[in-house]
Amino acid sequence: MRSVVTGFKDFITRGNVIELAVAVVIGAAFGSLINAVVSGLFNPLIAAIFGATDLSQVGQFTVNESVFQPGLALDALIKFLVIAAAVYLVIVLPLNALAARRKQGIEPEPAKPAEDVLLLQEIRDLLAAQDTRSARSTLTGSHPTTGAHAALAPTDSPRSARE
Repeated sequence: MRSVVTGFKDFITRGNVIELAVAVVIGAAFGSLINAVVSGLFNPLIAAIFGATDLSQVGQFTVNESVFQPGLALDALIKFLVIAAAVYLVIVLPLNALAARRKQGIEPEPAKPAEDVLLLQEIRDLLAAQDTRSARSTLTGSHPTTGAHAALAPTDSPRSARE
């Protein structure tokens, strides 16, 4: 039980998990902020332009006692466009400007990985290549290093083949 708790603690305290959790929380808060701005400012303004009390009633009509509310689709479209514009202005535009500054040499490139990181990446790649060769030789029946083929034992009956 102790190893499970220790493993869970190690998993939670990894940088990637914490960064992902922060991104989800900030994303949810950002979404709430955008929804509040759209619901509190844009929707009433658009509804007032169309002479409705709220955006859900804009273009509303009834057919056989079924109420159609195209204003709800308009509301979703406005929220999407405002969120997309905010993401573009707050994230994409600054990152593009940073990339352009780096390309021009104004901004320095991020630090190169340390020598030990490069060594670990090389070891990982070699192990992955070795696993691929080993899997291929298993399929062909040959030994991964010597290339010798394994001899298959003859089967006397269908039952011994299954065992």
